Amino acid sequence: MFMLGSPLERRQDITLIKAVARAFRWRRMLESGRFGTINELAAAEKINSSYVSRVLRLTLLAPDIVGAILEGRQAQGMTLPGLMEPFPVEWVCQHLATASS
Repeated sequence: MFMLGSPLERRQDITLIKAVARAFRWRRMLESGRFGTINELAAAEKINSSYVSRVLRLTLLAPDIVGAILEGRQAQGMTLPGLMEPFPVEWVCQHLATASS
């Protein structure tokens, strides 16, 4: 699920990149106190709070996985719908999931 592509393979998934960027922006907004809750943030962004919650989970991806996404080196099957499904939050477990897929 989290296998990273080789440095020569570049397949930028703009939808996935935008979602990762949005997740980190939303996290900053929450951490800075601009919004007190996910519900407040969702209302301000005019989107469903459950969607905000699922996108925010992308901030829990291991830094090298985030970097691979931004550089277009993510695993061939890695898509936003796939990452919206539950995944292990521990970075070691994310990498173990990579090794077993």
